[in-house]
Amino acid sequence: MLAILKKERNILILSLIIGMIITFSYVTATASFYTRDLQEDMASKIIRFHCIANSDSSDDQTLKLKVRDEILNKMRDKMSDAQNINETRKIILENIDSIKKVAESVVASEGKNYKVQVKLQENVSFPVKEYGDIVMPAGKYEALRVIIGSGEGKNWWCVMFPPLCFVDESYAIVDSKSNKKLKDTLTYDEYRMITENKKVDVKVKFRMFQ
Repeated sequence: MLAILKKERNILILSLIIGMIITFSYVTATASFYTRDLQEDMASKIIRFHCIANSDSSDDQTLKLKVRDEILNKMRDKMSDAQNINETRKIILENIDSIKKVAESVVASEGKNYKVQVKLQENVSFPVKEYGDIVMPAGKYEALRVIIGSGEGKNWWCVMFPPLCFVDESYAIVDSKSNKKLKDTLTYDEYRMITENKKVDVKVKFRMFQ
């Protein structure tokens, strides 16, 4: 009799362990899918600016930053008037030739003979990127890409819409106007995901535990 009870107890314990493993796996998968969907929804609302250096040499990296500065100086006022992503996309496409000329002018002024590619491209894959207090999750984004020369160097990125005016990569300063537009554009969870670097809570209830 004792042997039977012990066997039944072991079966019950094993069943509970298996149930816990299945429950944990389900919650983990649900959280993963939810985070991915959240990233995809957020990505559909923003346009990134991606400036890529010819190489990682000191000269090429300095050149990249000079190209970046001139493009942002040219586009900052135009971007600040955009009310949504469609307006931003239109402004970029209307100015894409002049953006290329600005980049080429900077390259030439530095004595380089690099070809410059400028394009607004969809579904550009980005890794996780930490920028001061902001963390952009990995995924595919629409981006204005400025590729200098072979484009094999480290890149610099920002967000063209909502227009975030980053001054220093070490601090990622966002002015109050841009921050408000960011909040207005994204949902609460999307905004929290990139500014607080927190995983959004996923609450799953199971009938057996209610």
